[in-house]
Amino acid sequence: MSIRKRLTLILLSMMVLTCFLALVKGYQKSMHHGESLLDDELKIVAGVLIEQPLALSTDAVQVSNNSAQLLYQIWQNNNLLSGSSSLTNNQISFSEGFQTANVAGQRMRVFVMSKNTRKIIVAEPMAKWFELAEAVILSAMLPMLWAVPLLAIFISFFVKYALAPLTRLSKQLASRQANDFTPINWQVTDEEIKPVINRLNDLFKRVETAYLRERFFASDAAHELRTPLSSLKINVHNLANKQSNLQDHQELQAMSQGINRLSNIVEQMLILGRTQPEQWQRQFSEQSVLTITQQVVSEQYDKIDEKNQTISLEGDDFVINGDEFTLTTLIANLLSNAIKYTPDNGQIIIKLVSGNDGFSWQIDDSGAGMTEEQKERIFNRFYRVGGDQHPSGEQGAGLGMAIVQHIIAIYGASIHLANSPLGGLTVKVTFTGVKSD
Repeated sequence: MSIRKRLTLILLSMMVLTCFLALVKGYQKSMHHGESLLDDELKIVAGVLIEQPLALSTDAVQVSNNSAQLLYQIWQNNNLLSGSSSLTNNQISFSEGFQTANVAGQRMRVFVMSKNTRKIIVAEPMAKWFELAEAVILSAMLPMLWAVPLLAIFISFFVKYALAPLTRLSKQLASRQANDFTPINWQVTDEEIKPVINRLNDLFKRVETAYLRERFFASDAAHELRTPLSSLKINVHNLANKQSNLQDHQELQAMSQGINRLSNIVEQMLILGRTQPEQWQRQFSEQSVLTITQQVVSEQYDKIDEKNQTISLEGDDFVINGDEFTLTTLIANLLSNAIKYTPDNGQIIIKLVSGNDGFSWQIDDSGAGMTEEQKERIFNRFYRVGGDQHPSGEQGAGLGMAIVQHIIAIYGASIHLANSPLGGLTVKVTFTGVKSD
């Protein structure tokens, strides 16, 4: 929930709660005030009736009062002189003063007054109290209740206005490119926003320094190493052709393998430096995943044949909006790993799968597989399962899966590692927003 909505809800909740408490308190006070008013009214009526010049007669005067808003009886020497029709035939005995009782089938407030030989009983329905209290409460609180929606609109508007600098800052940050580390050039007067912008600018500066240092160091180092490595490879090759001694030839062969390994590391470092999302997304075009997969398999088939492995490609083609180089690098790294860690006479299956979550490129092998801990660390740079002591004896730089993860980020895809039915590892890369061929 946004800060604006949270503040608006908090303020409205406090206001509604305050109105409710005021309503309860006002109702209680209105009831007390209404009781005092009605008691005074009963006293006045009783005082007027007790002074009436009524003579004692055989038949009591019956007064029709269908509304039953005020009932009375006038007694003298225990003889009824006059009274409301609903009370005339009832001898009602109350002590002097105020009391509440059931009279004529309803709850009433009763007042009894005596003077000389005359006694006055006046009763009024309790419902009149509640009607009076409700009238007072409604007249006092109704304008406030009507004002709540209007206040809600005002509160929402002013909260939005007060938080406008934060909204503007959020939009600026959201519109920035991932590699945009320029300072936020925005002069603000709000004391709460100033330190935030200053801290962000400091952070951008530190991140830019670290980003450039990491990005260019590996690329520059790799470029500088390319030339001497090429020269070493040529010299080792020439020496190997001139050597007739088997021992010297074996040493040169070991040296050549070391140089090849170092060259592979350099190439992987260069690829890793180039796999920046914003760099590749600008040149995307439609690419056939099946065609790229077939091309990568043909390029690495010599390694497959050397280990007498069987490889199969299953499923239907799908087209992805992407770049040929990055897709080739992605598939080549995953296939290379499968070939490396699948033993001789092993099996590799590549599948192009369509599902509810998108289209997937999947590779299964019959190698040794991985533990859960190894799966969590496999995307770390320079990490290799088992290091150079892996049972396969294969050498590597430990950068292949880090490059795979970079390319996955370029496409907004996902990668999942699981145990394969073939006994080794299943690697599944799922692309969204693609179309079948």
